[in-house]
Amino acid sequence: MAISIYVDGSGGPNSGFGFFVKETGKSYYKKEPNITNNQAEYMAVVSALEQFLGTTDEIVIYSDSKNTAMQLNHEYAINNDQLRILAQKAWDLISKFSNLKIIWIPRNQNLAGKMMGS
Repeated sequence: MAISIYVDGSGGPNSGFGFFVKETGKSYYKKEPNITNNQAEYMAVVSALEQFLGTTDEIVIYSDSKNTAMQLNHEYAINNDQLRILAQKAWDLISKFSNLKIIWIPRNQNLAGKMMGS
């Protein structure tokens, strides 16, 4: 079975991140004040991966952050030390999955964005 996980994050004073699992309806959201949009997007991916560690299902992570998706797919460079730390954490988790994809989607297709109030 494939599991579709939609991730989203937003930065600023009311920042936070989370994810939504299409197949089960499970959603997760955590407030994390004063982080950047990029940090929030990475934290959303990491939190989703942590929830599904140990599964043998195919995992597809959908993000509307082109930077995050492309950086985690090694298509864009990461020029920020804080993001590089988060990316390394994500890559460490990604390596534990046998079948995982990270795909960029347009914002209006991001099911997680609706719970973020956007």
